[in-house]
Amino acid sequence: MDRFLGKYNPQLYAILRIVAGFLFAMHGTQKLFGWPGGGDTGELASLMGLAGIIELVGGLMIAFGLLTSWAAFIASGEMAVAYFKAHASEALWPILNGGELAVLYCFLFLYMAARGSGIWSVDAAMGRGNRAGVPGNRNYTP
Repeated sequence: MDRFLGKYNPQLYAILRIVAGFLFAMHGTQKLFGWPGGGDTGELASLMGLAGIIELVGGLMIAFGLLTSWAAFIASGEMAVAYFKAHASEALWPILNGGELAVLYCFLFLYMAARGSGIWSVDAAMGRGNRAGVPGNRNYTP
């Protein structure tokens, strides 16, 4: 499988970063503006308002690849807090307490925080998108 998809590692990571960032940003638009899908919006100066701001701004930063490591680290922390604050008290397992998306986002963003922006990003265009030892970096040697 490495021969089949391994050579596309930088491109597939960029697609993952872009899609996950935009989906995360949409959670923020739901909390802040009630869009898409309607729903109640909370006070901007509340925990839900702060979560919406982190999700909207952080999601867009991740999608565009602007300071991705910092944005993803903050988003990962927000998802950890969301899981323990809203889901963990319901049941032990995330699949039973409805927190699997929060856990998945938490670890996905933690990985992105470690990996950086990669290709197709604002950071890469500014010459700061990749870490040494990461596929897609000009200094990478397997």
